[in-house]
Amino acid sequence: MSLQKRLASGEFVVMAEMNTPKGVDISQLITNARKIKGRVDAVIVPDMDNGVMRMSALAGGVLMQQQGIEAVIHLYGRDRNRMALQGDILAAHVLGIQNVVVVHSEDMANGDHRDAKTVDDLDELGLIETLATLQKGKDLAGFDLEGAPSFTTGCTVASYADDDQMAAELEKARKKVQAGAQFIVAPPVFDVDRFGVFLAQAKGLGVPVIATIFLIKSVGIARYMALNEPGAHISEDLIRRIRKASDREAECLRIAGETIAALKGKVAGVKIETNGWEHRLASILDYAGV
Repeated sequence: MSLQKRLASGEFVVMAEMNTPKGVDISQLITNARKIKGRVDAVIVPDMDNGVMRMSALAGGVLMQQQGIEAVIHLYGRDRNRMALQGDILAAHVLGIQNVVVVHSEDMANGDHRDAKTVDDLDELGLIETLATLQKGKDLAGFDLEGAPSFTTGCTVASYADDDQMAAELEKARKKVQAGAQFIVAPPVFDVDRFGVFLAQAKGLGVPVIATIFLIKSVGIARYMALNEPGAHISEDLIRRIRKASDREAECLRIAGETIAALKGKVAGVKIETNGWEHRLASILDYAGV
């Protein structure tokens, strides 16, 4: 069953995020993908997220499709103008990729090519509108296409520190849904009860909500996020749990798995971010019982 059909039917969707290599050696990417084939419904392939140059998401998506795993690729406007974006979107459809998530692009100053010029010809809303236009058989210049693509389009909601920021992000999400987004990817969840407040508000958007499961890999990372990313809402209890564990790495994996299990029945699905620990995805799924 396709991702689109699973979302429409209300089945719990499990997606894993996998970065492409910084180079052409795809062996690790393929090995990690094969380990979770049949256990996830799709693999999300970022496109040079965090401003780090890597093999394109388009190539990564094709590789996933070749392995028999449905692919979802990121789209954003930082690195390409509207012509290049439209060309890549059409290419994705022809190459068998039918799922995209329009995301906010990180500032180039934080990446590994700080001298690269930022394009930003289209923002998130404009890109979602572009996808809708192409699917109607027109390009952004108004010319007819020789065959129209078809996509399941998602959008993201940024982290928020308080209720006012949450309301602002939900309003942005509402505009994205009105423009054509068919599901939303929520920020990382570290407190399921607190996340319930967001879900109650997000129901009004009328589209499936995918929760992000962000793997905390150490006490240091947890502490850093708690201090520097107020939108993360990482509690002292969670940090203490990792610190006191006899096997901290396993405890981090267990926490991610338990969060997935706790969200089942509350959201349409989850997206698992392991940030370089893609080889541990199977363990997280084991702890989650999926």
